[in-house]
Order: sequence, then structure tokens, then C-alpha cells
Amino acid sequence: MISEHRNNASRNIQCAVVTISDTRTRQTDKSGQKIIKLLTEADHLVPLYKIIPDDRELIRMTVEKAIYSDKIDAVILNGGTGISYRDVTIESIEPLFDKQIPGFGELFRHLSYQYDIGTASILSRAACGVANNCLVFSIPGSTGAVTLAMERLILPEIGHMVKEVNKDIHK
Repeated sequence: MISEHRNNASRNIQCAVVTISDTRTRQTDKSGQKIIKLLTEADHLVPLYKIIPDDRELIRMTVEKAIYSDKIDAVILNGGTGISYRDVTIESIEPLFDKQIPGFGELFRHLSYQYDIGTASILSRAACGVANNCLVFSIPGSTGAVTLAMERLILPEIGHMVKEVNKDIHK
């Protein structure tokens, strides 16, 4: 059953990659570059890549621009998912969600606990939802978290998820 879904999944997903950080630049953004590398190796496209500061309004506006673009099927944000005062990614994007996908964050935290950081995984507020028929993933900004989320969750399911999001639109 799993292979059937993956065999019938959408291909060449158009993704926006957004790094949320007050300090990273294109030269120092290892996590954003890792996401782009993994997406392109899987034959997905990245027509939009941005680095923006931890600012609620700027995060919301950036995600809105992406989800209302005909060129974007999924937005992958990294950074700003922790519990510090400056971590405002989740508060910025959740109001945009038409549907939340709680299993993504739950499974990410489980895998983080099991394979990576142990009990510190409770500090992660990784999230996923659908906004304007576009997938929005929000993951922590560490390279380890990005690798885990991309390899174990996003890449195996993104094609299937995009297909599901779009299957009833053309009725």
C-alpha cells in the first residue's frame, strides 16, 4: 500500500525554502542549503529561497506570498521553532493554516527523541499544515534536525501529500 501511494505521487514538487534567522547569511546557512540539496537530489525544484529574520510580520508575509504563488506546491521553513522569546515561526504561520497536520510534528519529535537529541525533543515545536492548498512545513534550524525531517519525513511523503492536497481541486 505504501509503495502504491509513492508510485502514484506527484513528482517535481516546486518548493520554497525559507530560513528564519537573525544571524545566517547565504554563505553560513548550512540548513537551508542542506534542504535545497536534498530536494534537488530528489528531482524537486526550488524556485524560491530566502533568509529572513525572526519577525512575525515578515515570516507571515513571506509564507503568504509563497502559498498564493502558482509556482509553489510546498514551503519548507527552518528555524524559529523553539521556545525562546525570538522563536515566533509557529505563531506566524499557524493562523494561515486551513488544515493542520499534527502527525508531522508528533512524529518529528518522536524520531528526534529516539535517534537524535533525547528528551530535548520536547522543546521542538515542528509543525505542518495546509494553507491555500499548499503544504507548509516548519522544522528546527539545526542541520541535524533538517536532515532528520527531510530524509525521514518530508522527502518520503511530499509527493503523496501534494497529490492529496490537490486531488479534489479540479472538480
